[in-house]
Amino acid sequence: MFSNTVCHLVGDILTPGGFTRGQLDINAQHIAAITGESITDGEAGANGRAIILPGFIDLHVHGGGGHDVMQGGDAASMMARLHARHGTTSLLATTMTAPLADLEHACNGIGKAMRLPAGSGARILGVHLEGPFISPEKLGAQPDFHRPLDVAEILNLHDRAAIRLITLAPELVGVSSVLPQLIAAGFCVQLGHTAASYETCVEAMALGAQGFTHLFNAMSGLHHRAPGAVGAALAHADYAEIIPDLLHVHAGAIRTALRAIPGLYCVTDGTSATGMPDGDYLLGRQSVHKCLGGVRLADGTLAGSTLTMDQALRNLVSLGLSLSESSRRTSTIAAKHIGLYDRGELSVGNIADMAILDAQLKICRVITEGAEIDLKDA
Repeated sequence: MFSNTVCHLVGDILTPGGFTRGQLDINAQHIAAITGESITDGEAGANGRAIILPGFIDLHVHGGGGHDVMQGGDAASMMARLHARHGTTSLLATTMTAPLADLEHACNGIGKAMRLPAGSGARILGVHLEGPFISPEKLGAQPDFHRPLDVAEILNLHDRAAIRLITLAPELVGVSSVLPQLIAAGFCVQLGHTAASYETCVEAMALGAQGFTHLFNAMSGLHHRAPGAVGAALAHADYAEIIPDLLHVHAGAIRTALRAIPGLYCVTDGTSATGMPDGDYLLGRQSVHKCLGGVRLADGTLAGSTLTMDQALRNLVSLGLSLSESSRRTSTIAAKHIGLYDRGELSVGNIADMAILDAQLKICRVITEGAEIDLKDA
């Protein structure tokens, strides 16, 4: 899966202080040194020089390369290989709303994939538990296995594979009493798949909810007399996911969210259809159809995406964001959101995760934990 351990890279390196034209040295799995001179965003990639960005971090991805996380077994590791080809170096394997036995099977497979050696693909950092504690009114593409909030179920799944992020609907019975317990236990909680009012979402944020899942999608919308979950996010949230495939969310809505939410970060919501030809694929227990870049249920409901993080970066740039800001939205912010401070930035001492691109922002090389991914095999 990986070709060799990398010792140094030369190019235009995006550091927390901006671009540096020079050399990045790697010692084992960590960045040992960055040397060179400062340049502007506009100079990055000039004269054929490589653009070296922090590896992308995707906190919401269900599958890829024909593999769905809910299949268990090796599905999560195979999915991580596909996304590594597109510059994703870390991700959260994301589950579907499903019966407990299905979730246990998925988490057993994710836990196995988390223990694979460096260079096996994108590092699976843990689980994004999307449901089953969601609203029956806002299932979106989730199958109808929603149920009451159950902390024992969460802890059972957490024992199988570390849960880093939980999506739940704040209007469910018991959320107001349980939410502070989840936060105190170290879980990051986002609001999503919810029909909740603005007031209920604001109350949940006051109790510790830290963000919103795929903003605008599968949640109560913004109306000037009923602001809903979207209004609560735009008015109060520090963090929220966005799917910037320009299909799930209009470019104008993305611009609105960028102005309102400082920690707006990109996710793919990728499915098993990602990187595959048009046709029928699985999303949990459901069959979905990929056509013309979209993935839908039989009734036409959007069902995840085929987006990759390198395309997310290019889409942000096409909307007018600078390359450094686009990188923050596809890597740095997501890392900070779940409390990771050794990834998401190219700094001395951090994990050596990086995506190397050309001037057209196409992936040339990918380094995960100091090991180079073999893109032909990924």
